[in-house]
Amino acid sequence: MNINAKPPATTISSRRFNQDRSAAKKLADNGPVIITDRGRPTHVLLTHEEYQRISSRPMTLLEALAQPGSDDDDFELDIPKFTGFSLKPAEFDIDD
Repeated sequence: MNINAKPPATTISSRRFNQDRSAAKKLADNGPVIITDRGRPTHVLLTHEEYQRISSRPMTLLEALAQPGSDDDDFELDIPKFTGFSLKPAEFDIDD
């Protein structure tokens, strides 16, 4: 188990958000709330504290690669073999 894992985001429709903003704010206390419009994510509601946390420092590589809600911290990465390039010494034309 990853002790730094965040709880998965909650998703609500824009209609539900408009009908009960206070419930959406309470949900945001436990993690991000994704607001959808016609089934597509359009906005994210965060607490001010969480916003300050994520905007006050650069994102780490681990955070950038993390997938919210995933219990698996491993991922596949295929790096192609580097071929077809060789280093040659620089040639200088020095005329006296």
